[in-house]
Amino acid sequence: MAERSTLEQWYLEVPIVTRVWTTAVVVVAVLVQCQIVTPFQLFFSFGSVWGKRQYWRVLTTFLYFGPLSLDFMFHLFFMSRYSRNLEESSFRGQTADFAWLMFYSAASLLALSPLTSMPFLGSPLSFSLVYIWAQRNPSVRLSFLGLFVFSAPYLPWVLLGFSFVLNNHLPKEDLQGIIVGHIYYFFSDIYPRICNGSRPLDPPEFWRRLFGATPAAAPIAAAGGNDHDHQE
Repeated sequence: MAERSTLEQWYLEVPIVTRVWTTAVVVVAVLVQCQIVTPFQLFFSFGSVWGKRQYWRVLTTFLYFGPLSLDFMFHLFFMSRYSRNLEESSFRGQTADFAWLMFYSAASLLALSPLTSMPFLGSPLSFSLVYIWAQRNPSVRLSFLGLFVFSAPYLPWVLLGFSFVLNNHLPKEDLQGIIVGHIYYFFSDIYPRICNGSRPLDPPEFWRRLFGATPAAAPIAAAGGNDHDHQE
């Protein structure tokens, strides 16, 4: 009972958007494992969505990270960790803004998907969040496999290089995530400083009203100006 209570407490402490996404990913993986659905019913393609009206694929393409396996657990941990870090730091108390970031990133990746022919877009969505978190936490120090230490803004590029070494080709889907993440970071963190506070990628008012939210403050860095060490 104590273990169950601890697990339940941990689950409920996860911010709402990250919790919903993580839960959906696990549910989809279990459904595939039980052969209730197949990956062929989940991937995104314009023909299936608009031609055959299989609109659920717009969502399920972000929810399938492969069958239950060690690789799936790694992707689940990676995705939930940085989504939670970002939602608990820069977006603390700003659920509407974080949900809008997820919506913007997902829509952008769907629009870019014909360029890379990626059937599943969960990984680049995760990568876009990693990029934004990394740029907003420049003082955080990370250790990669205990081999070397680097500042957080280099994290996406370290992961990109590691993937290239392992697979012997440039991961186009992760580059997609970096591009989408950089556009959001530029217009949310850099552009307002040079254009009198204008923030073109902020959520519209109707979106905020859906969440009962008030206008957001400027984004804050989780690091708070202090150095922290993390093991990757």
